[in-house]
Amino acid sequence: MSKSVAFYTLGCKLNFSETSTIGRQLTNEGFKKVQFEAGADVYVINTCSVTDNADKKCKKIVNEALRHNPNAFVAIIGCYAQLKPKEIARIPGVDLVLGAAEKFNINEYLTNTTKKEVAEIKDGKIKEVLDYHSSYSIGDRTRTFLKVQDGCDYFCSFCTIPLARGASRSDTIANVVKQAEEIVASGIKEIVLTGVNTGDFGANTGENFYQLLKALEKVEGLKRLRVSSIEPNLLTDEIIELAAQSNVIVPHFHIPLQSGSDEILKSMRRKYLTDLYTSRVQKIKSLMPHCCIGVDVIVGYPGETEEHFLETYNYLNQLDISYLHVFTYSERVNTTANKLPGKVYPHVRADRSKMLHILSDKKRRHFYEQHIGKTYPVLWEAENDANVMYGFTSNYIKVKTTYDPVFVNEIMNVEITGIDTDMVATCKVEFGVMV
Repeated sequence: MSKSVAFYTLGCKLNFSETSTIGRQLTNEGFKKVQFEAGADVYVINTCSVTDNADKKCKKIVNEALRHNPNAFVAIIGCYAQLKPKEIARIPGVDLVLGAAEKFNINEYLTNTTKKEVAEIKDGKIKEVLDYHSSYSIGDRTRTFLKVQDGCDYFCSFCTIPLARGASRSDTIANVVKQAEEIVASGIKEIVLTGVNTGDFGANTGENFYQLLKALEKVEGLKRLRVSSIEPNLLTDEIIELAAQSNVIVPHFHIPLQSGSDEILKSMRRKYLTDLYTSRVQKIKSLMPHCCIGVDVIVGYPGETEEHFLETYNYLNQLDISYLHVFTYSERVNTTANKLPGKVYPHVRADRSKMLHILSDKKRRHFYEQHIGKTYPVLWEAENDANVMYGFTSNYIKVKTTYDPVFVNEIMNVEITGIDTDMVATCKVEFGVMV
């Protein structure tokens, strides 16, 4: 009788792509994939370590898994597993901890799923993690997260990702195209490209991200190609110009900023200053006025004074962007920032975070309001939420309509008619499925 396995993923789109691929791998080995609540024989928890809060969630998910099946074999993988394997191994109920390289061979460690007295740790040195493992998510959403790059060589002062995922390395264009063709053949209409530093694609192969986009544009049947995130110094004019004239690459960029203060950016060891960031936004908007631009920003970084924060706030306020992802700085072991003076009090970090969340809401509402009365194609999601379904326009406006199973995974033209109190656009559906 085959053993059942359930998964839980914390963190980014990259983690989702890897969890999905590991899930298919274990299914091919004879495991039966089930829902988390089903009391699986084996639980695989894919962890994140971008923030301190993500670390804390790991123990909670382990407890939840054991509540569904007290005898379940629990395996922990992901960034937290690479960074703090011994700490995870001490969590009651954990049986196996796998590092960055070992997680892709998880089937080899699940031949015996009897619970252990002491958790087994399998983690190599991160400097020795040089192999690239292709991954993509499928079956979870109407969009697919396709991993094209892993690792990072930037070593920003606040970030542990290079310590958790190793050096920057990439897939090949030929292999990414092959995977995209498989994804499209399964009925998926939108592919989201993901990686740790996506724009660094090809740094170790002699190829580059622009060439990858050009090749993926030609994949027959692919309706939408979305870039999950790209560093401003890697977002070139030719990439922006390609997106502007493309019928496949959607008008949506998520561009990490982290601070609107050049002094703080230098301390963070970022690869740009605000002048370059501004030029990227202006270039996008000059060619695609309707383009959605998302921004990552960190508040409470060591040494961030009230003047630095107001500099960031005012910079973002005047910038033609669409929404913010706000991260409250958290101390990370083995990072340069953790050793810096000028710690910002937690309540000050919280206040600054709240201010930027309010600003983000204002930016999103303004962006949505600009498109009321206009028609855009929407890809409808599968979820039925109290007879309401949601979808996203090509330029990332979230819309809703009455649930209709016929709409699921279809791209349809809608007219944006308004914005509700939850910051979701209302719409009028034009009953013509796009080709």
